[in-house]
Amino acid sequence: MQYEIYRMSGREKFWYSVIGIVVLGIIGYLFYKNGAAAAVISIAGLYYPVIRKKELVRKQKTQLRLQFKQMLSSLSSALGAGKSVESAFDEALMDMQLLYPDPRTFIIKELETIRRRVENGDTIEYALKDWSERSGIEDIQQFTEVFMTCKRTGGNMVQVIRRTASIIQEKLDIQQDIQVMMAQKRFESRVLTFAPLIVIAVLSFSSPDYMEPVYQGIGVMIMTVALIVLIGCYALTKMIMNIKV
Repeated sequence: MQYEIYRMSGREKFWYSVIGIVVLGIIGYLFYKNGAAAAVISIAGLYYPVIRKKELVRKQKTQLRLQFKQMLSSLSSALGAGKSVESAFDEALMDMQLLYPDPRTFIIKELETIRRRVENGDTIEYALKDWSERSGIEDIQQFTEVFMTCKRTGGNMVQVIRRTASIIQEKLDIQQDIQVMMAQKRFESRVLTFAPLIVIAVLSFSSPDYMEPVYQGIGVMIMTVALIVLIGCYALTKMIMNIKV
């Protein structure tokens, strides 16, 4: 599985397109009170599956990163108990199966793939290398590089892996703390972005006479500028909040 790619099914594309069209259609109607204008704006909703696909790629990589952290903990414990590297990976697989009952979980599928390749005569380092290349996650790639270097140079495999796992786990803990804080700020930014829409909707339906001037004449231009500014603010907050950690 390529974690840099999300293969969206036809059903998903359809429903995400519907969601994008409906949401943008509602926004267009709120700003113009015109069915034709709302229909034109809603066409941009066809692009939403592309945006959603990028979000799903980030989501699956975040899930794999968290599962990798838990695997490292199990791997370090098994190595500390005196098990060989191959046995430690088998032990990690059993621990992950207890932690994640769903056999489709990313880390379980990857550990099962590694075990099958080793059973078929492949080396564990090249199985890890293949996984690291497909994952696109820096922490997995660094762990694999250390593992392969230690194998080539004949270093103390157990000690090196335990130390490397400890360092990567600390890094992942910090990243997870940052992501929690970013999730809160991301929610706040979405509330601030959609607050103007709620205000316009409330005023439009509770006081239509008060809002009538902005739906005709120069008011249409003002609403257009306001819509462009709103879209710009949303794009800016998305760019700021999508910081790579």
